[in-house]
Amino acid sequence: MLTVTEIAEQIVAREGGFVNDPADPGGATKYGVTIGTMRRLGLDLTGDGRVGITDVRALSRAQAVEIFIRHYYEAPRIASLPPCLQATVFDMYVNAGSNAVRILQRLLNEMGFGVVVDGAIGPQTASAAEQAALVDADALRDAYGIARRNYYFRLADRRTASRKYARARDGTKGGWIKRAEEFISAQYHLSRQAFQRRTAEWG
Repeated sequence: MLTVTEIAEQIVAREGGFVNDPADPGGATKYGVTIGTMRRLGLDLTGDGRVGITDVRALSRAQAVEIFIRHYYEAPRIASLPPCLQATVFDMYVNAGSNAVRILQRLLNEMGFGVVVDGAIGPQTASAAEQAALVDADALRDAYGIARRNYYFRLADRRTASRKYARARDGTKGGWIKRAEEFISAQYHLSRQAFQRRTAEWG
């Protein structure tokens, strides 16, 4: 099993380098760390008294890994989840914040576990996830990955500007969908035809 640091390093590699996409509500980003996160943490890397785009550009991979472990793994208590969920929920927390936990909580409710959907991992959510994992850990991981993929599709359904993250220019799967499917067994990956049917209404 991968260590938390190895998972964080994979997330950094997945996120890529510096990007300042006007269509991304997160603003300037490097290795998945947004300018908003850096401002919240007070990361003035250039020492000029303010946190701006130059600080985002100055962020190192090692700093990004440290931020992810401390603020996206330890702070939300992802370690309290069963091992089968930790990598995928951690990755999703970097990508979508507490919505990563809400996706899990809604899934657990669908499975018959009565948990509050509040985006926080407390004893109730951790216990329900552990019970579900005891039944079938692989199925739980796959179900979460599919729920995550559906979350991305719904975002793109609602927000035209987000569709480029879910569907590539050539009509194949975009980064969001590929990312979700990295944590889903191959048998549940969407075929090219199924993906095109799902996104046909986007034009």
